[in-house]
Amino acid sequence: MAAHIPVESASVDSALVGSTDAAIASGSTLLPIEEIARRMGIGRGALQLHGDHIAKVDVGAIDGFADRPEGKLILVTAMTPTPAGEGKTTTVVGLGDGLRRVGVSAAIALREPSLGPVFGMKGGATGGGYAQVVPMEDINLHFTGDFHAVGAANNLLAAMVDNHIFHGNALELDPARISWRRAVDINDRQLRSIVDGLGGPKSGVPRDDGFEITVASEVMAILCLSRDLRELKAKLERIIVGFTTDDRPVTAGDLKAHGAMAALLKDAIRPNLVQTLEHTPAFIHGGPFANIAHGCNTVAATRLALKHADYVVTEAGFGADLGAEKFIDIKARMCGLTPAATVVVATLRSLKMHGGVAAADLAREDLDALEAGLPNLLRHVENMTEVFGVPTVVALNVFPTDTAAELERVELRCRALGVSVVLSEVWARGGAGAEELAHEVITLAEQPSTLEYAYELEDTIVTKIEKVVTRIYGGADVSFTLDAQEQLTRLERLGFGQLPICMAKTQYSFSDDATLRGRPEEFTVTVRNLKISAGAGFIVVLTGTILTMPGLPKVPAAETIGITDDGRITGLF
Repeated sequence: MAAHIPVESASVDSALVGSTDAAIASGSTLLPIEEIARRMGIGRGALQLHGDHIAKVDVGAIDGFADRPEGKLILVTAMTPTPAGEGKTTTVVGLGDGLRRVGVSAAIALREPSLGPVFGMKGGATGGGYAQVVPMEDINLHFTGDFHAVGAANNLLAAMVDNHIFHGNALELDPARISWRRAVDINDRQLRSIVDGLGGPKSGVPRDDGFEITVASEVMAILCLSRDLRELKAKLERIIVGFTTDDRPVTAGDLKAHGAMAALLKDAIRPNLVQTLEHTPAFIHGGPFANIAHGCNTVAATRLALKHADYVVTEAGFGADLGAEKFIDIKARMCGLTPAATVVVATLRSLKMHGGVAAADLAREDLDALEAGLPNLLRHVENMTEVFGVPTVVALNVFPTDTAAELERVELRCRALGVSVVLSEVWARGGAGAEELAHEVITLAEQPSTLEYAYELEDTIVTKIEKVVTRIYGGADVSFTLDAQEQLTRLERLGFGQLPICMAKTQYSFSDDATLRGRPEEFTVTVRNLKISAGAGFIVVLTGTILTMPGLPKVPAAETIGITDDGRITGLF
C-alpha cells in the first residue's frame, strides 16, 4: 500500500523540556511541506503552497490513486468533557506519531480551530506538549482562510435573500419566515437576535435576524460533506433559506446564488496539509462544532489521507454521544466510511470530576469519586462497542498525580466490558508515549466487525430522535415544544423524513442539562425546534438551551493573546 515513511523524533531543543506548548512548538524544526507530501506520494503539481510549511492539496490527488486500497480509519473520541480536560486532539497527534514509530505509514485528519474558542474559553486547538501539529500560530489564526471563505459564502447568500426582497420579492419569500442567518467566526452573544434593515426604505426591509458562529453554518457542513466541487455546488443549490407565505421552500438555487458561493469556496474545498512535531502528515480541514453541528473534518481530507496512508487517525468533537454518534450516523453513512477501531480518551481527573470532586481537589486520590464517575466513561465505551459495533480501546492520559490504585480501578471496570485500557503519555513523550496504544489499535483494526447505526434512515424523525436519546444518551423520553411539533409536521410533509438527524445538545452531559454529570438516567430531553439543512442532507434537532452563537466568558482568552514587536504571537497556550 502506501510507502513507508521515515520516522524522526520531534526535533525540539532539549532545554525546552517542561516548557509551555507554545515554547515547544516554536522550538521545533519543520520539514518543507513539499517533502511531507512527497513522502506520501503526492507530487508538487497537486500542491498550492501557503509558505514553506502549509499547503493545500488538489482533491484530484485522490482520483490519481483510485486503484490504491484505502487505509484503515481510526476514530478518536472521548468521555463527556469537563474543565479538567481529556486531551483528545493531543491523543490523535500522538497516536499518529506512535503508529509510524511501530512501523506503519500513518496520517492524521483533524478539524481546523475556530476563532470562537481560540479567543473564548478553550484557547488554541493544535494538541499539546510533544504531540502537536505545527505551525501552531498559523493553524489557530486564519490558517489558509477556509473559515473566512465559508463566512463570505454564507453572508453572500444572506445578502442575496434581502436584496431579492428589496427588489420586489418575485419568489414571494415571507420576511417573517426567513431561516437563513448571517455568520461570523467570533463568539458574540450580542448578535444572536437582532433587527436589521432599519434606516428607511433605501436600507432594506426591516426584519428579525441574527448571526450564527461560522462553524454552525450549513455552508460549513456542506464543505465538510462534499467530495469535490461538483458535489459542493449541488449541495449549495439545495440550501433552503426560508418559506413563502403559502409554505413553499425557497432555495439558494432559486436565488441563483449557489454558483457565486461555490466560486468563493473553490480553494477552501482543497484539504490543508501540515505536519506534527515528528513530521507525521496532518490534514487539517473544515471545522464544524459537534454540539451544534456534525463535528467532523472534511470527507475530502479523510479520503485523501486514506489513499496515502495505511492508518489514518481522525477525531470527532466532544464526547462519543455527540461527535462519534454523528461521525457514524451522518458522515460514515453518507460517505461510505467505516472506522476499523475507536479510541475513547479519558483522564482520572475528569472521571473524578464526574464523581463530584471539585477542581481544586483533583490531584488527591479518591477511589469513591472515581467509582462514581466511571459510569460516564463506561457508557461511552458501551455505545461504541454495543450500539455501533466498533472494536474499542480506552486511552487514559496520565498525570503525575494519578495513583496506581486509581489506574487499576479503571482498568478493572473496562476489562469487565471486554475493553483494554492503555496508558498514554503523548503530552510528555510524543509518539514514544503512544507506542503501546498504537500496537493495540493495530490489533483491534485487524478484528472483523460490522458497523451498525443508532437508527435507520427509514425511521420517522421522532423515532430517530428517540433512539438517539434512549440508546446513546441513556434517557427515558423526549418531549417536543409546540414549535418543534410544527416543524416535524412540515419536514415530513416536504419529504425530508428519511434524512439523518444532527442533534444540537450540550457537550457537558448525556442529557440536555449541562449540570447533570456522570451517567444520568430517567431524564427527558426537550426538543425545542428542528431546522432543515437540505443542502448538507440532515435535520438539525435543537435541544434544551443550546445556542448556535456562543458568547465570550467573563475573562476571554483574547485578553492574554498578543504579538511582539518582531511579529511573534503570544498567549495562544
